[in-house]
Amino acid sequence: MKKVLILCTGNSCRSIIAEAIINKKLYPLIKAYSAGVKATKKINPNAKKVLQQNSCWDDRYYSKTIDDIIDIDFDLIITVCDNAKQTCPIFPKDTKVVHIGFEDPDKKEFEQFIKTYNLIEENLLPQIKKHFDGATSGI
Repeated sequence: MKKVLILCTGNSCRSIIAEAIINKKLYPLIKAYSAGVKATKKINPNAKKVLQQNSCWDDRYYSKTIDDIIDIDFDLIITVCDNAKQTCPIFPKDTKVVHIGFEDPDKKEFEQFIKTYNLIEENLLPQIKKHFDGATSGI
């Protein structure tokens, strides 16, 4: 199983949404994790709501710091915001880091969370499948 880390600043919206979509659509071939370089330690209620509406929510999701996942051996790290891209830490393994940015829906109306969900599903999933090529055949 390939392991992907989705990294952003607060780990309250974009990265949590991406983690849930990947785990819903690509698991068991790919397992996603998320974290924040400055995690808020809370999930935005609208992020949770959009995931629930799309049957992607899991009560095990929570806002994590990099320290919470640093020991996991990732095959790919994806930054989804510019701040995370600029401050992405060095991980023990020389893991490929890719930036696929999305606008932060935090403090915006619920419709923006729906838009973010759709953009992540339409843009991020194909990039992950492309990166792992043969590992996702049949998904």
